Amino acid sequence: MILILDFGSQYTQLIARRVREAHVYCEIHPFNLSIDRIRAIQPEGVILSGGPASVYADDAPMPDPGVTELGVPVLGICYGMGVLAQRAGGAVERADHREFGPADLVIDDAEGLFAGFSRGTSTPVWMSHGDRLERMPPGWVVLAHSDNSPVAACRDAESGQFSIQFHPEVVHSARGREVLENFVLRICGATADWTMDNFIERETERIRELVGSDGVVCGLSGGVDSTVTAALIHRAIGDQLTCIFVDNGVLRRDEATTVMSVLGEAMDCRIKAVDARKRFLDRLAGEEDPEKKRKAIGLTFIEVFEEEAGKLDDVSYLAQGTLYPDVIESVSFKGPSATIKSHHNVGGLPERMKLKLVEPLRELFKDEVRALGLALGLPGDLIGRHPFPGPGLAIRILGAVDEARVGIVQAADAILHEEVRRAGWYDKIWQMFAVLLPVRTVGVMGDERTYENVVAIRAVDSVDGMTADWSRLPGDLLAKISSRIINEVQGVNRVVYDISSKPPATIEWE
Repeated sequence: MILILDFGSQYTQLIARRVREAHVYCEIHPFNLSIDRIRAIQPEGVILSGGPASVYADDAPMPDPGVTELGVPVLGICYGMGVLAQRAGGAVERADHREFGPADLVIDDAEGLFAGFSRGTSTPVWMSHGDRLERMPPGWVVLAHSDNSPVAACRDAESGQFSIQFHPEVVHSARGREVLENFVLRICGATADWTMDNFIERETERIRELVGSDGVVCGLSGGVDSTVTAALIHRAIGDQLTCIFVDNGVLRRDEATTVMSVLGEAMDCRIKAVDARKRFLDRLAGEEDPEKKRKAIGLTFIEVFEEEAGKLDDVSYLAQGTLYPDVIESVSFKGPSATIKSHHNVGGLPERMKLKLVEPLRELFKDEVRALGLALGLPGDLIGRHPFPGPGLAIRILGAVDEARVGIVQAADAILHEEVRRAGWYDKIWQMFAVLLPVRTVGVMGDERTYENVVAIRAVDSVDGMTADWSRLPGDLLAKISSRIINEVQGVNRVVYDISSKPPATIEWE
């Protein structure tokens, strides 16, 4: 177990990804986690993330002083470097020249953190800082430098503390993964046993102990997360599980029929379908605020699940496909991090909910969930489906949601999926969808003036959804998609393509 303390860096989740790619389990917690909580976690090592603040500022976020007295190795990255250095008696000051972008890191000590490197050689790294270490703490030694950072990496051999100015977690740092693996595996001595087979064994035992003889209902949407959740819980408790598929009125076109057909063949657990379209649309009527839409959907889902659970015997638990990114983005730490959105599973649940939660995927990233699904024997076509948000098309309709606007998005989204699949691009991208904007524009159709809606198309490439870049779909494919939507979807006269990355944008528009 490696503990990552978050100081608000946009790259913190990437640190966790790199550690897990070394098959070592890790968790992200806020920078101000108490020393008692940290001791209870019993980490084999601690990583302090980067962050937007300066350590010499009056309100600079700082970890509990006991972090460096745990007797385990500590690695400070960028802002984390400043925290360790300043606390140990060094001096951090604003640099003469800020350094944002690529730099050449020259290795001065090819051991420990840079084991496998060659002394005196350079490697490309990614810098993102306006401060630098001007005076090292007493007893610390330089491990690497760059043109703008005389101390780009250093260590205190006596205390087991390491500091680096660059970001090893981003792909632009060519050998950054090796640096993190050296810290986690060589220096911390962590065991590389974080595998899906081990996870299945551990989690099925935990689910059995948690649930006992009680019944569990699982909200099954047909997406990857809920499907894998259901398969894992079914392996653990068998017929104690009942899956409930709720048609909430904001699904893709024909999704209800497709899901029941596909899941009925792929899974042998009980699945009950509930038509709640009117109920959800009534709850969403007139609501434009995205946070309120998410929470309204979360509340209504719980109401439906509790009603259906009441028709079954001895049901005490609700299973959800909550993932680690959902948890991270829904939690606002006291400090530099901010809530990105309230995930319907995390921030939209009512306090009065009667059912207790079981969330077996809560510590997994998306790509880990896909690997878990395959390990559980689920078909590749089902596991390879693009992510679909729990609030559905309600957060892809900017502004108020009603049946007519849902129909526009469903039709546009169906055309998008059909053309992308036909062109052989579906498996090349992470996620794609259509968004109905609260904007009307002038157009010309059949020599007549129109004043209709705008649809935006979003397609992104990603590994786990924490960061993403827009997909470079071919121009002729985009042209065909645009032409079909404008000609076939009544009420649309303009299509635009979203070329924003995450960060600074998010994948979904709301």
